Amino acid sequence: MQQVPAVEIDGITLCQSLAVIQYVDETRPGAKLLPADPKKRAQVRMISDLIASGIQPLQNLYVIQKIGADKVQWSQHFIDRGFKALEPILKQTAGKYCVGDEISMADICLVPQVYNAERFKVNMDQYPTIKRLNQTLLEIEAFKVSHPSNQPDTPADMSA
Repeated sequence: MQQVPAVEIDGITLCQSLAVIQYVDETRPGAKLLPADPKKRAQVRMISDLIASGIQPLQNLYVIQKIGADKVQWSQHFIDRGFKALEPILKQTAGKYCVGDEISMADICLVPQVYNAERFKVNMDQYPTIKRLNQTLLEIEAFKVSHPSNQPDTPADMSA
């Protein structure tokens, strides 16, 4: 579909964020992004899917270009719709992070979506749990350096 991310790794090319994240998680040492507990693992997947499949596709660059002049209102509508579903879920699952006190795939999905929400001027005050989690995650070095506003191809008006 000519979308990012796409990554060449271990002799294969993978696309789609969740597939890439899960492959790296399953093949690399270090902290795991999917909890061992099946209930928490299901919660992480639910939150990740809600963001990656339910919110993000409706305000990605390709869609926004097709929408034209109404892109801000369009994006706000679908981000708000998704965050209204996500906020009560996170109120139940969150500890320090999206699901409990360990960073997971859900946290990796949340930060760029909050960035998009801020980019389209969504009022984040109505989503206190999402806002708190994002602020906590942005204090972590890995999230700082990988933040969308810190990438080499980020337009100057969107850079940190």
